[in-house]
Amino acid sequence: MQTFDALIIGSGLAGQSAALRLAEHCRVALVSKRRLEDSASGWAQGGIAAVLDSRDSIEAHIEDTLIAGAWLNDRSATRFVVENGRRAIEWLIDQGVPFTQDESGYHLTREGGHSARRVIHVADATGLAVQDTLTRKVRQHPNITILEDHIAIDLITSEKLGLPEQRCLGAYVLDTRNGEVLTLGAGNTLIATGGAGKVYLYTTNPDTSTGDGIAMAWRAGCRVANMEFIQFHPTCLYHPQAKSFLISEAVRGEGGLLRLPDGTRFMLDHDERAELAPRDIVARAIDFEMKKRGLDCVYLDISHKGDDFIRAHFPNIHARCLELGIDITRDPIPVVPAAHYTCGGIVSDLRGRTDVPGLYVAGEASCTGLHGANRLASNSLLECLVFSEAAVSDMLAAPPAPLPTLPSWDDSRVTDADEEVVISHNWDELRRFMWDYVGIVRTNKRLKRAKHRIGLLKREIDEFYANFRVSHDLIELRNLVVTAELIVRCAMQRRESRGLHCSRDYPELAAKPRNTVLKRRRPG
Repeated sequence: MQTFDALIIGSGLAGQSAALRLAEHCRVALVSKRRLEDSASGWAQGGIAAVLDSRDSIEAHIEDTLIAGAWLNDRSATRFVVENGRRAIEWLIDQGVPFTQDESGYHLTREGGHSARRVIHVADATGLAVQDTLTRKVRQHPNITILEDHIAIDLITSEKLGLPEQRCLGAYVLDTRNGEVLTLGAGNTLIATGGAGKVYLYTTNPDTSTGDGIAMAWRAGCRVANMEFIQFHPTCLYHPQAKSFLISEAVRGEGGLLRLPDGTRFMLDHDERAELAPRDIVARAIDFEMKKRGLDCVYLDISHKGDDFIRAHFPNIHARCLELGIDITRDPIPVVPAAHYTCGGIVSDLRGRTDVPGLYVAGEASCTGLHGANRLASNSLLECLVFSEAAVSDMLAAPPAPLPTLPSWDDSRVTDADEEVVISHNWDELRRFMWDYVGIVRTNKRLKRAKHRIGLLKREIDEFYANFRVSHDLIELRNLVVTAELIVRCAMQRRESRGLHCSRDYPELAAKPRNTVLKRRRPG
């Protein structure tokens, strides 16, 4: 058993920013499934939304967020995040993040759903620049124990151990390099594991986005909410060699136009805001046009802005497309929608606390109420920063009770898996039917089919988990099937079309917004 003052599971922006803040006061363990650099945060291109211009306002940013979220947002959480936006950006600047500047100061871009230029960025690779800056500091900090190539199996709670007071005590973590399971005890634990994009066949997310934190918290007894709201990014590059390469929202924000193969624009037929409509509207419009016309993709055209402008604003997108034979200074970019962001997650309050004392959450794994039924572009990294700081402040406010001795992981009754192919087959089946049945547009019939298939898979995976030694792939598959079940259960309960949830059986908007909240009867 290893003990720490704080255990952070996940090494994206939420996890690393929390680690740096905590490490000034206590000993921290930071668990990363792969390298510190391999997180969804590092893939974020567009930037971070915050009110930094005197011509912008807190109220305007709040209003834009509420409109994009189809008025399901928690207003207190929305105001809390927006009002703390400038301070979050200033903290990143203090860490050394090299945000793009122009003659008037920091350059701000505009993205879909925003009424003003308020997205601060580092060219078109903001997440990578932020991640690299923080990673260097995390690696150098003496109070941070970094556990790379480690994946959390499950949270350890007092209830699971038969102790009277419900509390999170740490986690069991698999060292994937040698197969050893570590027992990590901690006074406080922060889930910062990101979303669950890999539950779908096509996604802009890295392979690490498998819903681990959401599934673990659910098994520990936390409420989970609004999992039906999966944001499909409208513009993922359509190319066989780049299935997860995102074409930033900022391309449309800077004048990019969506066109059919014959060059005709179509967004004005769907929304008066055209290419600057929120993501859910643009994704559904593309999905509609592709299905109506039997298209494999549509095209995003920024070529009219000129060579110098494109190379200056989108150097990474330009370079990657050029590698694939697409010169975006002359050619339109083939794009399709793909699963991008999990707007729901573990229910938390304004201090990042979950239903289990000692367990916190920040970032995409959480459901803070900020995003409502659809995330406004570039609010995600902002949420990571604001709520990781809030969670750290709460952790440091009062020291936790002493930890009991935690039992070691027991694998005495399991054997090595005899057929690993079962895992890969189940993984592929799950992602395919989630794409087909629980995608951008849903029906009751499709959801019932998905629920039935999930039930069969879940029983098979649970049996496999009970009888064989854990592996990286088995842990992820177990978490993905739980996450898929939560998405379907939430979708079946929502009898309306709102934000990212579009139902052919319930096409109207309900009169009163409501959250879809799921609660386990008993942790397990």
